[in-house]
Amino acid sequence: MVGQNLGAKQIERAEKSVFTTAKYNLVFMASITIITLVFGQYIISFFTNDEIVKTVAVEALQIMCIGFVFYGIGMVLINTFNGAGDTWTPTGINFFGFWLFQIPLAYILAKHFNMGPTGVFIAIPVAETAITLAGIFFYKRGKWKRVQV
Repeated sequence: MVGQNLGAKQIERAEKSVFTTAKYNLVFMASITIITLVFGQYIISFFTNDEIVKTVAVEALQIMCIGFVFYGIGMVLINTFNGAGDTWTPTGINFFGFWLFQIPLAYILAKHFNMGPTGVFIAIPVAETAITLAGIFFYKRGKWKRVQV
């Protein structure tokens, strides 16, 4: 929708489509977060009967689902840039967010803070939140509205 609206010189409509999509995604991901928090044990039980695996998996699901709302909004923003023809911004955000932030943070939390798998699980929503904040920053700068394809 962004690319189509920008191509039609309808910048306000492109912005509105981003806002509307982000709003619906926020509601959807918040619903999934609640479902995951409430029914996580049952969801995991569908995949395994091993109690040790269940314990770790439920913890992972409960920690990571806290970032679902940010993940949903970030996904919309990152794809806004792609839709506008700006592929460098999402590439940079994802490269820094995942390779230079999430992976080192997971390692530091797991190894240096002796958090083990819990540290890895925590790194995921933290990185997704950082990626979303970067997406908001670059979205508000508005360069995506002026990309020439």
